[in-house]
Amino acid sequence: MALALASFVLCWVVLLSPVAAATAPSEMPEGVFLGVGSCAGSNCHGATQPWQGSRVRQDEYLVWQQRDPHAKSYTALFGPRAKRIARNLGLKNAHEAEACLGCHTHAPPPAERSSRFQAGDGVGCEACHGPGRAWLGDHVAGVADAAAYHALVDKGMLAIDDPERRAELCLGCHLGTERRQVTHRMMGAGHPRLRFELDTFTETEPAHFVVDDDYRKRKQAATHTRTWAVGQAVASREFLLGFADGRWRSEGAFPELTFYDCQGCHHPTSNLRWQPREGTDLGPGVPRINDSSLVMLEIVTRRVDPGLAGQLLEQRRALHAASLLGVEKTAAAAATLLSSVMRAMPAIQSHAWDAGDASTLLAALANAARLGLADYQTAEQETMAAAALVADLDPSRARKGLEACYAAVESDAAYDPSRFVEALSALAEAERIAADRPRR
Repeated sequence: MALALASFVLCWVVLLSPVAAATAPSEMPEGVFLGVGSCAGSNCHGATQPWQGSRVRQDEYLVWQQRDPHAKSYTALFGPRAKRIARNLGLKNAHEAEACLGCHTHAPPPAERSSRFQAGDGVGCEACHGPGRAWLGDHVAGVADAAAYHALVDKGMLAIDDPERRAELCLGCHLGTERRQVTHRMMGAGHPRLRFELDTFTETEPAHFVVDDDYRKRKQAATHTRTWAVGQAVASREFLLGFADGRWRSEGAFPELTFYDCQGCHHPTSNLRWQPREGTDLGPGVPRINDSSLVMLEIVTRRVDPGLAGQLLEQRRALHAASLLGVEKTAAAAATLLSSVMRAMPAIQSHAWDAGDASTLLAALANAARLGLADYQTAEQETMAAAALVADLDPSRARKGLEACYAAVESDAAYDPSRFVEALSALAEAERIAADRPRR
């Protein structure tokens, strides 16, 4: 299952060139971003293997450099696929194009970079943990309790133990912002389609931290279910904010199609799989907004506020209907839906999300798929959701069931909704039986 999950998430990568050695904070030149070398010392996070008895692994830099695709994101711009994309887009070089560098590197303004900072390091430590100059000195002092951690956050370290903050950060590239976005034109030129789910991508990054008792004393230790639930809420919010700032509109006759369901148009005509879909009244051949995270959000919200979940469903339905009526009506419907998403977020963020929630949500996912919410991109989200939920139940018991779900969504061209629904339903039913067994 781990191999299937990793291949499902990770895109093409190449090796990264070496980075500069670590330097003591007092020797750092001006610039708030110090570069990955500031974390890579052997007594810091650059150990060759985890330290016994340490509060943290100490080999985080090596995990990042050797196993994390973020470390190879810049060098990917020199590969044959990147060269082809650049050529198709009329760009001289991908590794020099602002449209590529915005996500394939950590790209703070030049004035904020120290002389040791290297764009060639890809998406490095400070891209996720914040500019180190203000807090690195306190960090290397070795004080590791909750008060010390929050003091670092106050100085600019990013609190990505909070799933909401982490999701916001990740979606800055994995969905886009007003400053950077993978467009339909880029995908037409050869860029991979973007997909994201917070818990799955945290696990396959791979995570370079260990959630133990010491971690729980210092930071939030969200369950997999809570990470998934909050991640879906943030994804829905950021998706609709993209509508609000106009990123879903293009300058030509067509909208920005990255906000739409790719497989609604892009699948072999020999694979006759169109069928009516719950939550829309759209017929075949009509471009449909990609509402996969919104569908997940409705399932999440029904657990904490059923009435609001019903409103989300009706407003999602209204958004699809408005998409046939022009830009102004679509924007208005998106704004109404965004307001309800914002109302749902506090309850989702504050809910504990334990194993009981995971079991109920897994059944709700399967039910949604059976009712017609099993188009390809929603099925992807349902599969990653199932992986997050069973991680709070018994992942070893669910291994075969998850493998069947991943196999069903492995190929968008060969995707068969009935095969996926069968796999997800079987997984949910097996978990239901297992949950009921102790009470008999």
